[in-house]
Amino acid sequence: MPICFGVTEKRTHDYVRHGTTNLFAALDIGTGRVYGECKPTRNGADFVAFLDKAVKPHRGKDIHIVLDNLSTHATPEVVKWLEAHPRVEFHFTPVGSSWINQIEIWFGIITRQSIRRGTFSSVKVLVTQIRDYITHWNTDPRPFEWTATTDEILAKVRLTQTNIKKLVDNNGK
Repeated sequence: MPICFGVTEKRTHDYVRHGTTNLFAALDIGTGRVYGECKPTRNGADFVAFLDKAVKPHRGKDIHIVLDNLSTHATPEVVKWLEAHPRVEFHFTPVGSSWINQIEIWFGIITRQSIRRGTFSSVKVLVTQIRDYITHWNTDPRPFEWTATTDEILAKVRLTQTNIKKLVDNNGK
């Protein structure tokens, strides 16, 4: 529905959700290229199939993969796959810190620029939209660059800690 100033976004009474998909994606941090594919399910077997395709172009090289703590990333199938691929190493972000994983930044971009508030008549249309976006992204990929300095980041951390301490202290009164 149209959004007016000061009015929350709403859906009409006849909104129909046509289904969902699971996007598996890998970002080459050196080039900015994204490899992604959509699957109807999200389990260890799906993730292993994605890993096989994602690492194939980099055979013979050491590969470091940064992951969040999704349970799919640690299933028995994935552990077995990792043992069979000694040149691949997983690095897990701390809980609640997925923002440091650059693919998560890219997920935010695709969501804002291509998916959010979209109207998709089927999962097939949604998957096509995602594939088209990835193709477009890869026509001129660029690696992400951190612009914040260490001092700026630590200043924000200190400010947050101070504010949390004030909230906790106020709750005790």
